[in-house]
Order: sequence, then structure tokens, then C-alpha cells
Amino acid sequence: MKKNIETKISDAFKSYLFYPVLGIALYLMAANTVMAAEIVDRIVAIVNDDIITLSELRQAEAPYRQKIKGMNYLSEKERAMLFKVRQDILKRLVDDKLTDQEVKRSKITVSGNEVNAAIERIKEANYLTDEQLREGLQAQGMTMLAYRQTIKDQILRRRLVNLEVKSKVVITDEDIKAYYEKHKEGLDADKKYHLWNITMSVPPLSTAGQKQKIYRQMEDVRSKFMHGEAFNELVKSYTPYRLVDGGDLGMFPYSGLASKLQKAIEGLHAGDITQVIETDAGFQLFYIKSIENLSEKSITDVSAEIEEKLYNEIVNRKFDAWLDDLRARSHIKIQQ
Repeated sequence: MKKNIETKISDAFKSYLFYPVLGIALYLMAANTVMAAEIVDRIVAIVNDDIITLSELRQAEAPYRQKIKGMNYLSEKERAMLFKVRQDILKRLVDDKLTDQEVKRSKITVSGNEVNAAIERIKEANYLTDEQLREGLQAQGMTMLAYRQTIKDQILRRRLVNLEVKSKVVITDEDIKAYYEKHKEGLDADKKYHLWNITMSVPPLSTAGQKQKIYRQMEDVRSKFMHGEAFNELVKSYTPYRLVDGGDLGMFPYSGLASKLQKAIEGLHAGDITQVIETDAGFQLFYIKSIENLSEKSITDVSAEIEEKLYNEIVNRKFDAWLDDLRARSHIKIQQ
């Protein structure tokens, strides 16, 4: 019986590949037949001539569900968060289908060698061997073939955004000057921060539970500081046990800090400590030893910074508008 069910679904999908509209109808007919015996899968969204299945949605939301369930929230809050995640993931999958359709329409391509190079960069950035990557994918229920397709799709979508949005954005000297004059007060003076740091690294391919345990350890360190323990003493206390690594990082201009760290120290003063921050290096705490004011910045000093900021703002705004227009021109039906 199960084999016959799987055959019906498979045949419906094959029909869909060659005759999209007819394929959707056949899939629905097959699904109705299946419902009488066993629920194997169902459609949760139709996007023009493409479909999104429940299994696709479940696979995409699985890592987020696992993370939420590891947070030990009250059942009502957990249900609300899981519902919100499902809505957000389904919206993203719909947008992905739309952009994939535009990729095909625009005849954008990517070679196998480019996919290989992208995967190699990912392995290098995360200090993973090929075996470790494959083991990690297997633990998540993903094959290397499926992973390659995911990377290929990401590259294709980036190229579509470059074609439809980024290539049409131009920042002029007048734009930079206008921004400088409007935000001059905030740009005039930079600050230099003397930072101390503690880091707890997260082993590659850690589970959500393991990451949460490390996060709680860092929260314990922060709690001890808030209750009066000196930051440098906390560094000394933890380092011998190899739980953390950190110390005096030195002086850094605010403009030279990563955006995540800039946000973390915003509004803080000398002697303050940040919240626990999740970074590529692991979970981190930053202690502000001192702050020094630097000299004023001229428009020449901040021109590149302003150009990048304006470019990103315009790209994000134009991309959202482009995607809204694409949704409006498409047939989208959600069937949760």
C-alpha cells in the first residue's frame, strides 16, 4: 500500500516537471487519494506554477524549531514562537521560489566549479575538513548533493539581485555631501575604546543544546562581574581551565569595530560590560576599560564609510520594493 502511495506522488511530481499547471492538479488528486489511507505530504503554498510542500517547510524550519525547544520557554510562549517561525520560513520559501523563477527567466547560470569554490571557502572559513562537513550535513538530514544545490541557489539569487538591484544603484558626490552635512554632528568626533575580552568558543557542528550550555556559562561570567568581581580577575579565573580565552585587546576606534560590537557598546561607558554576543569566534563579552575622544573627521575621512552606508540602505530599500512588485505580479496561494 505504501509503495503504491509513493508511486502516485512520484508520478504527480514527474507530471508537474513537464506540465506545471496539469502537474499541480495531478498532485492534488494524488494527495487526496493518499489522505484516505496515509498522510505522506501536502502542498502548503502555490507560487505561480511552482509548489511548496509541507516536507520542504518542515526541513527548512527544523533548525529553528530545535533551537526554540532548547530554550525551555513556557509552553504558550514556545507555541507562539514556533508559529511565528513557521510563518517567517514559509514567507522566505515563497520569496525564494519567486526569485528562482526570475533566475530562470533571466537565464542566469552558475558552473559546477563555482559551486565547488564556494563550498571550499565555507569549509576554510569554518575550519572544516570535507569529512566533517559531510558528517555535519548527515546529522542535519542533508546529503552533499542537496547541499550543493542549496549553495548553487544562493549564488544564483545573489546574481539576480546584482542584476535587478545593485547594478542600478549609483551614489554621487552630492549624495555623500548631503549625508555628511545632515549627520555631521554624529560623524565629527570618533571615539577610541580600550577593550578587554572573554571568549567561549563553540565547537563546529555543536547542537543547539550544547550551544545553549556554553551561552549559560558566559551569562554566569557576566553575572559575577555585575556582582562586583573584576573583569581581569575573571579572565585569570577561567583561562587555566581552558573554558574561556581573552584579555586585554588594546585600543580601537569606534569606526573600526564590527557593526555587531558597535551596537553592543552603544550607550555604554568606561567600566561597563556588554551583553553576551554570539560571533564567529563563539560567545563573547567585552569590557570597556576606558574611552578616549579623537579629533574631528573631515568629509574625506568618512567619504567611503558614508558611500557604503548609503549604498546598503538604497540596495535594501530597492530590493524590498522589487520583491513587493514581484509578489504583486505573481499568483501566490498559501494553504496552511
